[in-house]
Amino acid sequence: MVTFITIIHILVSIFLIVVVLMQSGEAGDIASAFGGMGSQATFGPRGGATVLTKATAWAAVIFVLTSITLSIVASRRAGPKSVLQGVSTQTAPAQKPAAPAPPTK
Repeated sequence: MVTFITIIHILVSIFLIVVVLMQSGEAGDIASAFGGMGSQATFGPRGGATVLTKATAWAAVIFVLTSITLSIVASRRAGPKSVLQGVSTQTAPAQKPAAPAPPTK
């Protein structure tokens, strides 16, 4: 089950990267640089929702859900809870302090 979720997570990650890179920028035309509405006057400054933006939203939701699922599964697995849990805590025996030097006159 974890392997299946991991494969889905990797595929959604790659899909999300590709979909985001395929989208055009929000303010891509020259008119928007000077405060004008440009060619996006019909939909306002943001533009209409395209198939790519909807695919991005769904891919992001699936990515977050698989991330949360994988983190919950990883936290419930049996195993050491700390990196230092298996390290031995024994130390070398304490050495006697050196005798103080005799006072010189």
